[in-house]
Amino acid sequence: MSQMSLFSADTEDPVIDDLAGLLAAQGQSVHTSLGARVSVVVSAQWRADEIAADIRTTGLDAETLASDEGSPIARTEANPRITALHRRWSTGAVKSVPDGWTPSARALRLWVLAAGHCDGPHYLLRLDPSAPETHAPLATALMRVGVAPTLIGARGSHPALRVSGRKRLTRLAETIGAAPDAAPDRVWPGP
Repeated sequence: MSQMSLFSADTEDPVIDDLAGLLAAQGQSVHTSLGARVSVVVSAQWRADEIAADIRTTGLDAETLASDEGSPIARTEANPRITALHRRWSTGAVKSVPDGWTPSARALRLWVLAAGHCDGPHYLLRLDPSAPETHAPLATALMRVGVAPTLIGARGSHPALRVSGRKRLTRLAETIGAAPDAAPDRVWPGP
């Protein structure tokens, strides 16, 4: 039997800054006249539904819809409470990782929900292929929480951070908490 980590996503109160986990993945933020909005295109409807549910726990409204290509999207309402997060993660119109950013357990969980999957004995956290300057800082951010990854596919269309080894996989799994009921087998990290 495993023991729940004291720093697990299951034990933290949700906050708007946790949405940074979506930006660490392929998520985007935009500023509108009503405030900022965070959205993420995902590979499966269960992911969009779980992300929307997590967004709602922060006190924001969320919705799921489909992209023009038919992919599921989860997004927040446009809200001035998201503006500070948008500004920290933007340099002009370009996504950037804030200096020294360390993902909270809930941010890491959202990253896994948006872009995580098993790859044989490894676990991959997909990165935004349109923001290659974020890849190295995100690898460093994972190291800060005790999950040292390897950057793979940096020059391809599917860049990711690969987590390998029982100790690192256990640390990742303990940090993000239990898999959602809707998650298929072999999509949630574990040793």
